[in-house]
Amino acid sequence: MRTLDTRDEKKRFRAKMEDEKRRRDATIAQQCLDKPFDGNWHGNAGQFLLRWYSHSPHHQRLLLATRDGIVLAAPPRRVSVGREKHMQVVARLPAPEATLVDPFFGEFETRMLLIRFQDGSWLRVDTEEPRSALHMYVLRHPLADN
Repeated sequence: MRTLDTRDEKKRFRAKMEDEKRRRDATIAQQCLDKPFDGNWHGNAGQFLLRWYSHSPHHQRLLLATRDGIVLAAPPRRVSVGREKHMQVVARLPAPEATLVDPFFGEFETRMLLIRFQDGSWLRVDTEEPRSALHMYVLRHPLADN
């Protein structure tokens, strides 16, 4: 759609996108969201992360969010082809224990979500696409304290 814009409109749009990227990057750095988790190995997120790879060394996980909690699935250890077909549930996090949150409350279109644990610790989750179905779920079901 931008191909029909005038040169000035394109310039304004680029400036707006660059400003949004600068604000998003500053927020990420300020909240230390450029790390995989909050850094506290003794917190619930750190302990969960230590157990994370004991289930499967593969870096990708399938994450399902429900009102009852979060379910994570992963391929078994030695599967290289057709991993999606061989996914196994490796963790269930009940809603009182952990929730899925958008750290930007929908302000920015990102691939980032957080699993926030009851103790306040968090684990970063990157989706395959910005504004994924998980993002839409989180935005439709915000936490009471957001």
